[in-house]
Amino acid sequence: MNTKTPRVLSIAGTDPTGGAGIQADLKSIAANGGYGMAVVTALVAQNTRGVRSVHTPPAEFLREQLDSVSDDVAIDAVKIGMLGDPEVIATVGDWLRATRPPIVVIDPVMVATSGDRLLSCEAEEALREILPLAGLVTPNVPELAVLSGRSEATMWDDVVAQSLEVSRRWGVRVLAKGGHLPGDVVCDALVEADAFDSVRPLESPRIATRATHGTGCSLSSAVATWQTATGDWFTSIDRSRQWLTESLRHGEELEVGQGHGPVSHFAGLWQRGGLITSASAEWWARIAELREATDRDPFLTGLADGSLDKARFAAYLAQDVHYLEGYASVLSRLAQMAREPVERAFWTTAALACLTTETALHRTWLTEPRPAKSPVTERYLDHLRSAVDQGYEHGVAAVLPCYWMYADIGARLDPAGNPYADWITMYADPVFHESAAAARRITDRAAGAATPVVRESMWRAFERSAQLEREFFAQ
Repeated sequence: MNTKTPRVLSIAGTDPTGGAGIQADLKSIAANGGYGMAVVTALVAQNTRGVRSVHTPPAEFLREQLDSVSDDVAIDAVKIGMLGDPEVIATVGDWLRATRPPIVVIDPVMVATSGDRLLSCEAEEALREILPLAGLVTPNVPELAVLSGRSEATMWDDVVAQSLEVSRRWGVRVLAKGGHLPGDVVCDALVEADAFDSVRPLESPRIATRATHGTGCSLSSAVATWQTATGDWFTSIDRSRQWLTESLRHGEELEVGQGHGPVSHFAGLWQRGGLITSASAEWWARIAELREATDRDPFLTGLADGSLDKARFAAYLAQDVHYLEGYASVLSRLAQMAREPVERAFWTTAALACLTTETALHRTWLTEPRPAKSPVTERYLDHLRSAVDQGYEHGVAAVLPCYWMYADIGARLDPAGNPYADWITMYADPVFHESAAAARRITDRAAGAATPVVRESMWRAFERSAQLEREFFAQ
């Protein structure tokens, strides 16, 4: 947890086509913000159509590889994939007990895509013995059946039941995966038998694609990487699934292989046109769908073309007065917390602007008495106050979407002939846009100096504020 870039070790077999095994692990780790390292357990002659042969180096050489890494590098997380035979499994288990890496994810490679068992009965039993050394196990449906000693599940309830059995028997969290089951929605769940909330489900639309080679390897590596930043298994799985969905969606564009091709690990990076160099730019890209939904809201479309009912605009402004008063209070608190004089001056000026320049428009439209704060307005302000209570870093991330989304909207609307031209002009003003840019720079400085755990919390505060901006317009 003490490094900005997670150092993640993959212990697995190879794939010369690059779609699975260690090659996929390294891509996945890098795509999710980590530095990947690799120890080879097996040399596998395979491609997108299947496995031809496997060569297992001596266990003594495997241990030398493991020790050469841990003797020199502080390892933040370990992902374990293909192990092969009992001696290899025992060697890895001994090394885990000796080094005690803080995060261990085991992807139990036990069953081939063809349905063939990849491990002997002795190796399967040896693998079960190291499960308690893991923080998370990520079996697919056939592998879960082997671990639980049950028939292969055909229904989601059976997957959950088998996962609970494995979790209870070996005292380990299980990522129950429903990708092998039919349906338009893929169901997964974090299963922890002894937890209060023992089954925490996640769902995502199924991507219609043949590019599924290496999905298990890629997902488990992503989770190990994210866990060093979030410290929360459910959040790490959720972030990894979002990334994998994006990678699956673009896998066929790679045109690799004649069988089941690989996912496109860096599709998000390529889609955004290159390397994202700041935290705020990454967060802005992540909320693209939310921003698009906000743009389609009837309130904003009516505001854009001038057809918005004046009573609805007045109702919006009435809530905005409440919001700006609370927002100004939050900005004042940030000014008190800021360590740099220039940041302290910025937040002080921003708080004053909320109570003077911006509220002038509201006074021309509104009459007393004002309506009470709506539930959405209350939730938004409660969120902002809570974020500042957590610290300066969380506070600056939480107030940023208001600046950025309003500046973005104002820049794209045409005030000419619009009855709401004053509102549009206010948020299209270059002075306001410079304020939004300054807020981004402050947030990026705070994120750059933060630990991975704090930076992930900043992202959550930013995302929640963006969602509440959406709800604020929609009300």
